[in-house]
Amino acid sequence: MRIAFISPFFPLKGGIARFSGLLRDALQCRGYDVTAFPFRALYPEFLLKSGTEVFYRADRAFFKGARLVLFNPLSWFGAIRLLRSLKPEILLVAYWTGFLAPLYYMVRRLTGIRMVVLLHNLSSHESFLSEHLMQKLLAASADGFVTLSDAVTQQVRASMPEIPLLQLFHPLYEPDGEMPCVQDARRELNLDLQSPVLLFFGYVRRYKGLDTMLHAMPAILQKEPLLRLVIAGQFHEDAGSYRRLVAKLGIGGNVDIYPGYVSAERSALFFAAADAVVLPYRNATQSGVVQLAYGHGLPVIVTPAGALPEMVGHGKTGWVARDCSPEGIAEAVGDFLDSHKRLDLEPMRPAIEAFCCDFSWKAFAEAAGCFLEEVAAGK
Repeated sequence: MRIAFISPFFPLKGGIARFSGLLRDALQCRGYDVTAFPFRALYPEFLLKSGTEVFYRADRAFFKGARLVLFNPLSWFGAIRLLRSLKPEILLVAYWTGFLAPLYYMVRRLTGIRMVVLLHNLSSHESFLSEHLMQKLLAASADGFVTLSDAVTQQVRASMPEIPLLQLFHPLYEPDGEMPCVQDARRELNLDLQSPVLLFFGYVRRYKGLDTMLHAMPAILQKEPLLRLVIAGQFHEDAGSYRRLVAKLGIGGNVDIYPGYVSAERSALFFAAADAVVLPYRNATQSGVVQLAYGHGLPVIVTPAGALPEMVGHGKTGWVARDCSPEGIAEAVGDFLDSHKRLDLEPMRPAIEAFCCDFSWKAFAEAAGCFLEEVAAGK
């Protein structure tokens, strides 16, 4: 089966680009003929904050074959012409924001090729006024949906119940190379070997609740004064406001901030140094950070936001806070600290490894491929 896959791909940054590259490879391993239609750019550079360039400057040559610029509708017609000439049997498109809906509507209408939408999110994390209209356009374009969480599945079934849907999962992200040992990683990051280390990883946006985590820190430090919180990721908000909050709370000696995009190679350093990964989200559908943590063998501490609890076996692969408040997070971290002191983290590793086996890219590609074949056949 010939599949055309419209999505961000490397060297665009972020979890969706990484997800799409791994899914393309997994589908090809199953024998499908997958043609990637990557974006040259998603957003105008003047809209992006310093340090969040649209693509790696050093890799411009990669984009010679990339026709799509999301904010330039003229670029869409070149991709549509190419799709018409290639005549794939099915379109697979990644969706996470309403800004994509007009593009996918035009592609579906002007090519006539049946389309399956891979839904990372149905509603954007940062909502906008015309989002309801964009979802109507999406419904008019989609011949099928693949979702990654029960939370998104329920949203789709409530608003578009007539469209076929397959609920899958977010597969694991395993280390790209050899992991450094704990001693080397902590030495490079100036972390004490005996201190419990929590990692907040990835893009910093308001919905991810880093400020809530910082507000929880004073209570956490009363229980364990040596604990360190490492923050590694690109800020989509004013990083200075977080630094000021750290100073105001008097927790500067326990918080390390590494701003900027973290490459896959460098991320191994942060995960190797950590004892657990924290996701203090205000809201979420699912998160690739959980899969990154599990892929590196680490437990997670999450809030009960969206689909995050679906991904955590409480007390087995991590801890789920009772709510999204600083108090709830501090209590969950306290459970982690109790396990850390009793050396109870090691028995979690078999449960995390079992999770990794169940949520592989091979299993995802097998189920998704069968669904794509059914939609392509009009079933």
